Amino acid sequence: MAPAAGDGTRTLATVAHTAFFLLLAASLTRFLLRHPGEPRTPWILALSLTLAVLYVLGPALGAAPTRPRLAWFGLVLATWMVLVLLAPSFAWCAVPLFFTALRTLPARAAIVLVALLTAFVVVAQLRLATSFDPNLLLAPPAVAALATAVFVHMERQAQAQRDLIDDLIRTRRELAATERREGTLAERQRLSMEIHDTLAQGLSSQQMLLQAADRTWDTDPATARAHVRTATGIAARGLAEARRLVHDLAPPQLDGGAGLAEALKALDAGPEVTVRFHLEGTPVPLPGRTESALLRIAQGALANVREHAEARNAALTLSFLGDQVVLDIADDGRGFTAPPSGTPSPGAPGRGHGLPAVRARVAALGGTLAVESAPGEGTVLSVSIPVTPVPEDPS
Repeated sequence: MAPAAGDGTRTLATVAHTAFFLLLAASLTRFLLRHPGEPRTPWILALSLTLAVLYVLGPALGAAPTRPRLAWFGLVLATWMVLVLLAPSFAWCAVPLFFTALRTLPARAAIVLVALLTAFVVVAQLRLATSFDPNLLLAPPAVAALATAVFVHMERQAQAQRDLIDDLIRTRRELAATERREGTLAERQRLSMEIHDTLAQGLSSQQMLLQAADRTWDTDPATARAHVRTATGIAARGLAEARRLVHDLAPPQLDGGAGLAEALKALDAGPEVTVRFHLEGTPVPLPGRTESALLRIAQGALANVREHAEARNAALTLSFLGDQVVLDIADDGRGFTAPPSGTPSPGAPGRGHGLPAVRARVAALGGTLAVESAPGEGTVLSVSIPVTPVPEDPS
């Protein structure tokens, strides 16, 4: 986009170059027609050719006021002024030279030079006239003022366009950086919830089971071995979860086409809690994010039931209600006073997850979360997520 900022200036330069050669050719033709065979004619021809060659070399030097560019412009002006002194009709070539001066010199210096060249043109025209003509006195300054105003206006527009493009590029880079930062933070939060709902919960369960096995190892070896076997199973699932996190973080229970209902039915909360699963409504294919979120929520909720609720029974109910899917997790544990939104979950002080993690997952999918609980009356956690059924593969 940046080159577009100078398109107007380049177009004006092209027009000025073309006009210069047309005016130079017209002035030379006029002189030859009106003054044939004069002694100064060879000088006029030589100077006209020299001026044309010099002007052709100008674009190769660029527009910046470098020493070669300034030296070139000085030669052009000197040659043209000699031509005007010999033949005042060449004074009209000054108009393109005004633009060249404005493009080559700093603004103030260029305006001063344009004023001097205008005065020179007026003097040359008055020399050419046989009687006083007000147009010869007023027309050159008017043309010079118009040419200067047009050039300055176009330069300001070009500069404004360049500044706008620079601002847009800078804003785009800042937005890209902001999006990267937000994406990184969102991914960190997602990974944090994934690890909490899988590896951390599994390790916590293993710790509890191994501690229980250690306490009963001498008095009740059978129970201790059962705890160890359960801990081993949890460790195996944790290993599968860890490997999956390394790959694509998709829940392994949903691999191989297994549905959400089957994955939920396979969940447990340890040997002390009986978990029952209920399915209501006609299941429909769900987006992978929705299935994964509901499974993680159920895993986290059952882990909290196992660790904190002191419950004997828990129930998972998955309901398909047309445009939404609802997951209810209920237990008959000790319950708690349900906290306001955004506070840490009970029984897990300092961990920063639990209910806040569930709320974050549900909010990301545009759903709602409801928690009903009271001390001694158990807990019901209800998650409702709007869904758009996934089209079935026609194959």
